[in-house]
Amino acid sequence: MGKWIYIGAVMLAVAPAAFAADNVVVQKPAAFNEDADIPKAVLNECKLENELPDAVAETAKASGIAVTFADKVTGGETGKMLQLEISDVVADGNAFMGHHKAMTVKGKLYENGAVIGSFKDRRTSMGGAFGGFKGNCAVLVRTAKAIGEDIGQWLAAPKMESKLGDLE
Repeated sequence: MGKWIYIGAVMLAVAPAAFAADNVVVQKPAAFNEDADIPKAVLNECKLENELPDAVAETAKASGIAVTFADKVTGGETGKMLQLEISDVVADGNAFMGHHKAMTVKGKLYENGAVIGSFKDRRTSMGGAFGGFKGNCAVLVRTAKAIGEDIGQWLAAPKMESKLGDLE
């Protein structure tokens, strides 16, 4: 049954879907794979575990998907839950020699305990425009934001075993 909205003297019928945005709970901070060889400076300084879910939320919102955050997603919760794992970070090079940065993220989307989508995303960067003036974290954060955009778009139509970003 639809809802009625009064706009001045006009009454309109609106479908319930117009009021209910898709809701997803996203894990924040994203987990780091315990077996990944991620440089300690990256772990301590770049805050990729927070940048990534924030970027997912920002892009998902543009697609009409409301995002909230939870410290941990196990997959057994009620509703739609996105589990994120940063499985690899490469932080080679520097501003003087040139950057080679990369990040890989895996994720699963659960709905009421069942996996309804999964992905692997990888983005690589050489620093971009004016890369020589950027530090490691600046390049990696930009990479995390690009991955977050990929994932936020994927949430609009999730599929199993999707390859995103540079893996497409």
